[in-house]
Parts: sequence; C-alpha cells; structure tokens
Amino acid sequence: MAYFCYKCSNELDLIITVGVKVGRLDTCAHCGANLHCCKNCRFYDPSVHNECLETHADFIREREESNFCSHYEIKNRDAAPEQDDSAAKAKAKLDALFKNLK
Repeated sequence: MAYFCYKCSNELDLIITVGVKVGRLDTCAHCGANLHCCKNCRFYDPSVHNECLETHADFIREREESNFCSHYEIKNRDAAPEQDDSAAKAKAKLDALFKNLK
C-alpha cells in the first residue's frame, strides 16, 4: 500500500505493520506537514458532520494540526491523490449556466 501526504501529495516513506502507528509528532519528510492529523486520516470526510466518519470521535478544530485522536488511521491510497479542482469545476458550471447572458 502507498501512503501520501495530504498537503504535498508526495509518497511517504512509511513502514506500516500490525501494531505500528504514525506517531503524533511525525511529519512529512518533503514538506513538514503533520501526519497524525484529520486530513491524513481514513475517517476524514469534509462532507459529513464533524468532518469525520467515526461517529464517536471528539470534535477537532484544526484539521491540519497533529492531535490526540484515538481513532486515527493513516489514509492509504494506491495512487497519489488528485489535486482539488472543485473551484475550477464550479466556475465552468457557472460559465455554462450564464453563457447566453453575455
């Protein structure tokens, strides 16, 4: 399995085995981002309540900062995450909607 940093999308050099977890103070070797944070957790989902799929997790305000969440599991992916282009998609939809008004 491959693990990627949520911030810079570089592959992390991690050896994850049963019983070994990402520490609270571990950081990305490429950009220095915290690894034990909501945005790097498999339960993180900005579209749900509390932005977390784990229903018993405490509310965490800073999603990019390291935390003490006991539900944390590093997100695994088979490929690097795609860049978020939701703003570009929204602009394209608006342009298409209002193209006849120009």
